Amino acid sequence: MADPTRDAAYALISAVLERGQGLDAALDALPPLEPRDRAAAHMLAATVLRHEGSIDAALEPYLKKAPPPPVRHILRLGAAQLLYMGTAAHAAVTTAVTLTDAKKLKPFTGLVNAVLRKLALAGTAALAELDQPRLDTPSWLWASWGSNARAIAVAHQSEAPLDLSLRPGAAAPPGGMMLPTGSVRMPIGTRVTTLPGFGAGDFWVQDAAAALPARLLQVKQGERVLDLCAAPGGKTAQLIAAGGVVTALDRDAKRLDIVRQNLLRLHMPADLVCADAADWQPDEKFSAILLDAPCTATGTIRRHPEILRLRRPHDVVEMTAQQDRLLAAAAGLLAPGGRLVYAVCSLQPEEGEARIEAACSTHGLLLDEITDAELAALPQAKTRAGALRTHPGLWAEQGHMDGFFAARLTKPA
Repeated sequence: MADPTRDAAYALISAVLERGQGLDAALDALPPLEPRDRAAAHMLAATVLRHEGSIDAALEPYLKKAPPPPVRHILRLGAAQLLYMGTAAHAAVTTAVTLTDAKKLKPFTGLVNAVLRKLALAGTAALAELDQPRLDTPSWLWASWGSNARAIAVAHQSEAPLDLSLRPGAAAPPGGMMLPTGSVRMPIGTRVTTLPGFGAGDFWVQDAAAALPARLLQVKQGERVLDLCAAPGGKTAQLIAAGGVVTALDRDAKRLDIVRQNLLRLHMPADLVCADAADWQPDEKFSAILLDAPCTATGTIRRHPEILRLRRPHDVVEMTAQQDRLLAAAAGLLAPGGRLVYAVCSLQPEEGEARIEAACSTHGLLLDEITDAELAALPQAKTRAGALRTHPGLWAEQGHMDGFFAARLTKPA
């Protein structure tokens, strides 16, 4: 019988590895599934993407030649179940063989059956001699992360927990752990919509590292604040909660609607603007701007393991051009004496430190060093230049965090 979970997981893997789709977009494109099957398919596909290098290395001894991509996908799905998900051997092998038949790959059913049976006999010992963090990380990314590469890659081996930002005065949901920076961490696998207080708007989903840049803006009560590239709205909510009168701008109407829906649940007001920052002309400039710029998102690989398989060095070059364009727009929208916080969820220095150097040189902005007091709960995240740089290797005992870069700039009066 067909297995909806394996069939959907195969579709997800194919969409990512053959068509370059993001995992969430591929999931949204699937035919309707029971919630449990949908979640299980996502988990299986994410496991393959997270451990692709190690899975391929474990399969290699049992393959005389490289199989066609569709067969490789099926073998990877079966191997992920056997090596990482604790699926019973007979179930993993049988569903893989059935899937091979269903995909009209019958000439390969014997291969799939034989290879996965041998791998099942070897068990997790097949992984024992492998350097999994290194195998699962593309060489160009490993090299770009320098001395932190292994710590980052080790953190990528596991899923991320669910972090929440609380509305001021709201209580943390039961089972949450208060982190030193003020975020609340829930266990891996927590469904946010089932938590007490979700419907009342007591909190929103936001990684602990992602919550830091908005705080660096130091919003004053009643201050006009601009949130550029605002979707999905977590930082917008922070700026409102801090007392700002916020304009949230995003050029994507669908993404801006996500901001609208999130703010409705949180009962928070903001002026929403759908426009390109480079073309938009407000009535007056802003004294405080947050620019959470589009980026390669390599700091979020724990949550989006497909990034390991989709990103290429040329993506960094394309993103830096877009970031420079947005920084130029932000500088033009900033009032003299105003503050601008630039942030990216990227581990790539070209998208962080290098962009700040360029912005200061080109637009006459000044780097405003983050103080030790501002990062008292996370002193290791302060760079020598006085910016913020987190990476997934930090907070290993607490469950790690996303990778973020942020810097505060000022415009001379």
